[in-house]
Amino acid sequence: MGVMDGKVAIITGAGRGIGASIARLFAAEGAALVVNDLGGSPDGTGSDEGPAKQIADEIAATGGQVVSDGGDIADVATGQRLVDTAVNQFGRLDVVVNVAGILRDRMIFNLSEEDWDAVIRVHLKGHYSTIRPASAYWRGLRDPGGHYRIINFTSISGLDGSPGQPNYAAAKMGVVGLTYSLAQSLARYGVTANAIAPGAMTRLTATVPGDKQVGDSTRSGTDSEHSPDNIAPLALYLASERSDWLTGRVVSAHGYEVGLYQNPEVVRQLNSTTPWRYDQLAGLMERSFRPAADGLPDSVFTSQLSTP
Repeated sequence: MGVMDGKVAIITGAGRGIGASIARLFAAEGAALVVNDLGGSPDGTGSDEGPAKQIADEIAATGGQVVSDGGDIADVATGQRLVDTAVNQFGRLDVVVNVAGILRDRMIFNLSEEDWDAVIRVHLKGHYSTIRPASAYWRGLRDPGGHYRIINFTSISGLDGSPGQPNYAAAKMGVVGLTYSLAQSLARYGVTANAIAPGAMTRLTATVPGDKQVGDSTRSGTDSEHSPDNIAPLALYLASERSDWLTGRVVSAHGYEVGLYQNPEVVRQLNSTTPWRYDQLAGLMERSFRPAADGLPDSVFTSQLSTP
C-alpha cells in the first residue's frame, strides 16, 4: 500500500528539479498524476513540451498513471484544463502542487517593469490558475470530511529578503498570504493549504550569483544534501491524510532538515486612550519595540520599560 493509493494529483513545474522529484515520489506511492511544465528557460522565455512528456514517459514506464501537459501555467485556461483532465481522466482530484516558477533577478533600481510583471505573473497568477478551478471542484463535492490538499511553494528569498530578487521575493511572500487565506476559506470543504520554502540546487538556483543568495541557499554540503529529492518527502507528507493538523503553516526543507515557520503575530503592543503625539510615540516605540526588533529577550525589554 502506498501513501497516495487512489489519489490524483496535479503537479506544475514537474518537468525538472523539485517538481520532477515530487512527481516521481507521488507516482511511486500510488498517485495518478497530471504533470505540467512549459519547458521554458529559467527566465520564462521559450517553451518545450519535452520535459513534461519526458517525466510522464518515465513514470508510465514504471507502471504509473500519468498525463502530461506543456501549457503556460499563468494562463488560466491551462489551470482549468489540468483540473478537467484530472477529473475526466482519473475520476477525481485530491492534491494540487504548485511548483512552477521563473527567475529574473535584478536589484530594484535596475528592475524593469517587464521583469517585475513576468515573475509576478508566473508565481502568483500561476498559483491562482490551478487553485481557482480546483477549489471550485472541491466546493462542489460538499465533502467537509475530505482530505484535499493545496501545496504551494514559497521561498527563503521572500521570507529572508533576498536583496537581488525583489520581484521574486514579493511573489513568494504573496504565495504565503494566499496560503493563509486558502487555509481559512477552504477548511469547510475539507481542503488544507500549506507552503513549502525549499532549499535545493536546481536550474533556477544555479542562475543566482553566490553573493546574492540568502539563507539556506548558501549552505555548504554534499550533492546529495542539495538534491531536489530531499524536498519530495515533505510534499508527500503534506499530501497525505495525516497532515490535516498542519494547515495554514509554512514549512521548509533543505538537505536533511525540515523546519516549521511561526505565523506572523504581534509581539509588542502600545495602547493609548488619546491620539498619539510624535515625541510620545517615538520614545515609547524605542523603549518597548526596539528590544524585540533587535532580538533581545523579554528580561531586557522589561528592565528597559521600568527605567525612568
